[in-house]
Amino acid sequence: MSCTPPRHLRRHLALAPALLLAGLSLAAAPALAQQSVPAPAPAAQAAIVDAQGKPLGTVTFTKFPHGILVHGQLEGLPPGWHGIHIHENGACTPDFKAAGGHFGAQGSKHGLEAEHMHYGELPNIWANEAGKAGFEAITHMVSLTDGADGLFKQGGTAIIIHAQPDDYLSQPAGNSGDRLACGIIKKP
Repeated sequence: MSCTPPRHLRRHLALAPALLLAGLSLAAAPALAQQSVPAPAPAAQAAIVDAQGKPLGTVTFTKFPHGILVHGQLEGLPPGWHGIHIHENGACTPDFKAAGGHFGAQGSKHGLEAEHMHYGELPNIWANEAGKAGFEAITHMVSLTDGADGLFKQGGTAIIIHAQPDDYLSQPAGNSGDRLACGIIKKP
């Protein structure tokens, strides 16, 4: 009696190790993919300070294939809703007016209904009763370059936190009130 399998089974048995290896590879692929693709590092950041120079936190900007992720962790804000915008000058001193107006192309307007809206439009943020605000938003309006829509354009850009929420309509700044905090957007 021979231990050799019949001829018609030999071909299938010869494929068995390869099929087993392929199956194990497919099963492990999701876990390997999750481990081998780290999130991109932020390409820009702004250290946010209040009018007295007290640090309130950081806002980062990270490039993804379909937009720029804006991520912030702030504290020390008055509780409630606040407008937040990217401004046209990379300056916060001598006062926050140095940041200029909202970052945008010549002739652009403020608000979600504007035909050509500012590049620096971002959604309002919420500070809890302890004055802490954690937020994320995705924008397609800016780039992490030195081009016309770039956060690193000549003269730079800044991010401003306002006292009131943005109404997304009023000119020139959404009726969002005084400038509470500012940070110059820089490469890390």
